[in-house]
Amino acid sequence: MSASSRRKSITASLAIALAALLALTDQLIKNLIVENFRLFEVRPFLGDVVKLTYVLNDSAAFSLGFGFTGIFTLLSSAAAIALIWFIIARSRSVGWSIMAGVLLGGVLGNLTDRLVRSPGGGLGKVVDYIQIPFNFPIFNLADIAIVSMAILAALRIMLGHSVGRPNKEENV
Repeated sequence: MSASSRRKSITASLAIALAALLALTDQLIKNLIVENFRLFEVRPFLGDVVKLTYVLNDSAAFSLGFGFTGIFTLLSSAAAIALIWFIIARSRSVGWSIMAGVLLGGVLGNLTDRLVRSPGGGLGKVVDYIQIPFNFPIFNLADIAIVSMAILAALRIMLGHSVGRPNKEENV
């Protein structure tokens, strides 16, 4: 195996491991919320800035698309498969691979809820728990990963970085 192939394999393994760690951490936090909170219960976390509020969400990010849980399950499944393919077969960039791993972890965190939480079968509701001021929708760790990686990807593309290819500063 060449040094380049070995580096790509290590990068892909790191991205997949990061995705697994993020998805597991997301599920651990959600399980702690479900076990220790009543539905709609609010508790201060960082004063009035951040509160923990247990809600169930059958929509997408920012509470868009209520009632389309089955469609979100299909889209999330397709996204997870595409991200795994990108990490393993397409990306030659450490940065893009790591970003895809974080995004994959977020997608898997919320997809797991849709698959295993009540009522199950791809129609489960996502556990959300982070509430910030300004009447912002309540969200979770997986949502943070998804939205932050989407923003970072958009910024990188606007700066002229080719998707999946190393930029000038990256030695891959």
